[in-house]
Amino acid sequence: MQLWLAILLIVIAAIVAGVVSFLAGIEHRKKIAEEAIGSAEQEAKKIVEDAVKEAEAKQKEYVLEGKDEVHRFRTETERDLNSRRKEIQRQERRVQQKEETLDRKMDNLEKKEDNVAKKLKQADEKLAEAESIKKSQFDVLEKISGFTKEQAKDYLLKNLEAELTHEKAIRIMDFEQQLHEESEKRARNIISLAIQRCAADHVAEAAVSVVPLPNDEMKGRIIGREGRNIRAIETLTGVDLIIDDTPEAITLSCFEPVRREIARVALEKLITDGRIHPARIEEMVDKARREVEAIMKAEGERAVLEVGVNGIHHELVKLLGRLRYRTSFGQNVLEHSIEVALLSGMIASELGMDPTLAKRAGLLHDIGKALDHEIEGSHVEIGVDVARKYKESEQVIHAIHAHHGDIEAKTVVACIVQAADAISAARPGARRENLENYIKRLQKLEEVASSFDGVESCFAIQAGREIRIMVKPEIVKDERMIPLAREICKKIETDLEYPGQVKVNIIRESRAIDYAK
Repeated sequence: MQLWLAILLIVIAAIVAGVVSFLAGIEHRKKIAEEAIGSAEQEAKKIVEDAVKEAEAKQKEYVLEGKDEVHRFRTETERDLNSRRKEIQRQERRVQQKEETLDRKMDNLEKKEDNVAKKLKQADEKLAEAESIKKSQFDVLEKISGFTKEQAKDYLLKNLEAELTHEKAIRIMDFEQQLHEESEKRARNIISLAIQRCAADHVAEAAVSVVPLPNDEMKGRIIGREGRNIRAIETLTGVDLIIDDTPEAITLSCFEPVRREIARVALEKLITDGRIHPARIEEMVDKARREVEAIMKAEGERAVLEVGVNGIHHELVKLLGRLRYRTSFGQNVLEHSIEVALLSGMIASELGMDPTLAKRAGLLHDIGKALDHEIEGSHVEIGVDVARKYKESEQVIHAIHAHHGDIEAKTVVACIVQAADAISAARPGARRENLENYIKRLQKLEEVASSFDGVESCFAIQAGREIRIMVKPEIVKDERMIPLAREICKKIETDLEYPGQVKVNIIRESRAIDYAK
């Protein structure tokens, strides 16, 4: 029991000692904290005092700077105000001077207005006086001339109209002569250069083909038993064989030149081979057709290469080759197209245009003639459709459409192709013309000229290239001759078709006849 009590006392004593030591530690820390707080407060007070002192110093510095800035700004403002004040005073002086000048001008203007009013009054008085004098003079003139005012006016207008007609005719004649000389000189230069650089030979093509025979016995073999061979040839080729008394020759006749060429080649092969019967004829005709197609393709490629035009559709090249066997008035159409292309390119170069486009249009201008035996319509319409089908340019299509005047030529290329076509077709020997058509054309030319009033007689000369017209001098005066020539030219252009150009030559002759007795 005493041991337990001793332990308890020891424990209590230890607890009391711990509590006392803890309280002593707290008190010590409290003192340390109080000392730190006191030190911090003093430090804070010191910082605040330093900050206040620094702020007061900054404040004084800023105040001084502000005062300096205010002083500087005030000085600049005063200087600016002084300069503005001086400028305003100068402007006021200028305005005052202008007002004084305006006052003086107003005074002068008022004086001038007064003078003008006086002069207008005097002018009105003089005008009234002049009107009275004019009226009296008109009255005197009417009495002297026997004309009223309206009659005199009509008389003067008629005389003036006659004088103006004469003057107009003279001016038109001078202008046309000058224009004609310049344009003709320029055109002749261009066309002569083009023709000299494209000197193509022209030989009239035959409308029929003649196949030579080794002997007359071959005619019987070609006819065959009961005519079966000749019927087979005509059926397969669509060509008429004319076997007459012509020695050692057979004539092939057909409106379509390609079929005629196929028949000619096939017949020559049959004659060379010697075996002539329907089966062999069919074989040779088929072989000849392939050969002619190859020749047409080669001819088309040759034409394109010769002209120097690229990018033409291969179907158009084949159609160009077909023109090798097509003629127009005896002229080979392919050679004509090549020549037109070359002439068009040269003329376009001389005029500063694109020669490649002109060559292309010239080469394709008659492309419709390759199909005019197979398709209804004129070769112009067919050519336009074919060119549009194979995506040719609108300028080329327009040139094809306008090369015979079916529509008005609206581009320079179309006009160049027209001129080149006329040059190629109108060359001496290039084409042959039926005598009856030639005579009709000359008669129509004379009929057109005779249809005008005052024409006494007319004569078509130089193969229709010129018409000479005799006029009645009492009806057609000198000043009427130039307008009459222009009217006849317009009617010829409208009513007739002709190659090249027609010169209209009007002759007026006055004769005085008397007899000495």
